[in-house]
Amino acid sequence: MMDFMQRAMDWVLEKEDEVAKKCAVSPDDVEKQIKMLEEKREQLRKKYEEEDTEMQHILSRLSIIKADASKCHK
Repeated sequence: MMDFMQRAMDWVLEKEDEVAKKCAVSPDDVEKQIKMLEEKREQLRKKYEEEDTEMQHILSRLSIIKADASKCHK
């Protein structure tokens, strides 16, 4: 599904580029799209970092639990 979405987005961007080359696209509109995507990207980056921190916390706790469990099975 992601491959299809990637190809569809590439097709749309190609068409928009063709229109831009004919001077039929407002640079301001493109700038708005760029800003919107940069904001969305930053939101995703922040969410990823928060989730990664949580995963690291869980992994650390599991490592401690494993070490404690290993003491019992020697």
